[in-house]
Amino acid sequence: MSYLDNIRTFVRVYELGSMSAAGRDLRISPAVTSSRISQLEDHLSVRLFQRTTRSLTPTEQGKAFYGGACEILSSVENAEAQVVDITENPKGALYVAAPLGLGRRLIAPQVPAFLAAYPEVSIRLRLTDRKVDLTTEGLDLAFFLGQPADSTLRIRKIADVPRILCAAPSYIAARGNPTSGDELVADRHECLNLRFPGATEFQWRLRTAEGLKKYRVTGRYESDDGDVLTDWALAGHGITLKPVFEISDHLKAGRLVPVAAKTPPEPSQMACLFTHRKGQDPKTRLFMDFVIERIAAFVRDGSDPTYSV
Repeated sequence: MSYLDNIRTFVRVYELGSMSAAGRDLRISPAVTSSRISQLEDHLSVRLFQRTTRSLTPTEQGKAFYGGACEILSSVENAEAQVVDITENPKGALYVAAPLGLGRRLIAPQVPAFLAAYPEVSIRLRLTDRKVDLTTEGLDLAFFLGQPADSTLRIRKIADVPRILCAAPSYIAARGNPTSGDELVADRHECLNLRFPGATEFQWRLRTAEGLKKYRVTGRYESDDGDVLTDWALAGHGITLKPVFEISDHLKAGRLVPVAAKTPPEPSQMACLFTHRKGQDPKTRLFMDFVIERIAAFVRDGSDPTYSV
């Protein structure tokens, strides 16, 4: 298996562009990472990477070897997965991340039933509204809303999630109900912003007669926890942009009401993000299948943002 380990290490170094990042992803030391690459180069009698103190770049031989290396690993992982599937006995810990609202309402409730069906699997669920890095944080998969920044990872789409601009009746009584994004900005409405390093939600993308338009909204209230924004909205402090599934009960009860209905937000993609090597792990695929089967229809069709209140 040492030759396969060397190939796996090469693929992750190639994809991540760093010995140290590949070592973290594979849970091996930088010394072992470097040694495996050197062994592979000795075996092939070529240089796979050009190394300097500041950069690591694949050679032409390295670029040529990468495609075949991925095919080798894919074939081995498929064969291993089939053997494990036959046993119907997946084992081990599964490290999962999700945004707070999505994780609390949709992912966490599915975990007990999944663990009851697969008693030798354990789930480590991490909930955070910040963007996570699967390769450096040791995660198997991450559920997310929006668009991921890392194109080297695999994506499995779940659904397009309707979103809505809404506020409490008390806020509307005090400030009025803007009919569009233009009024939202012109009247300087208090907008409740989800803000964390790298976040862009303070630029709301709304659908207009001319197509999608970005509105740079303003507000004094910011948090990196989406549920805090919901609480502020319920208390009448401003307007929030939320996935409908997160606040459907509040909308139906009239605690929150739609605003700027002429320019609704664009839907947000809900999907799973996972590394290439995790896609063939039976417990990873089983958990994705299990969760998606139970939540996809709900987030896509279970609540209608166009109903009247």
